[in-house]
Amino acid sequence: MAEEPRKTYVLVDGENIDATLGTSILGRRPRPEERPRWERLLQFARESWGNPTTGLFFLAANNELPMAFVQALLAIGYRPVALSGGPGEKVVDIAIQRTLTELGHRAADVLLVSHDGDFVDQVRELLDGRRVGVVGFVEFRNHGFVELGAKGLEAFDLEYDVKAFNERLPRVRVIPIEEFDPVEFL
Repeated sequence: MAEEPRKTYVLVDGENIDATLGTSILGRRPRPEERPRWERLLQFARESWGNPTTGLFFLAANNELPMAFVQALLAIGYRPVALSGGPGEKVVDIAIQRTLTELGHRAADVLLVSHDGDFVDQVRELLDGRRVGVVGFVEFRNHGFVELGAKGLEAFDLEYDVKAFNERLPRVRVIPIEEFDPVEFL
């Protein structure tokens, strides 16, 4: 009997990415054309790590399912994980923490799409020889993830590495001199 190929699980904290994009980068609510092309993330994971990929997109539904968005996620290959809970309960964080813990019991690689430091402990536990990465905007990544780079955590930028956006975002970043192109500033 053939062994099943190793999987990569892509866990998306959509609210965290959307809030960072809107509040910290654009300074307003992102328009649909300014949001990430989430299918590119799954493609990036498959091509970069060479494994079959399962995408889980976590969202707080608060008893109201955003059907158009859910249908779009399903169409591009994600499993939407719509959650509800009590007032002030961080249901997306709780669900992602539980999922990261469960993945520790499986032979799987993990890409977490979030800047949220609430996941640092669970990510640290996964750094046991498997491939583990964090995806987001590098300048907003929680410092706990930066420290885990020395333990093997891989870091990817949603715009520059994944190429998840159709248009260049108005970000200020440190540019390695070998990547500097003055045309971008003129």
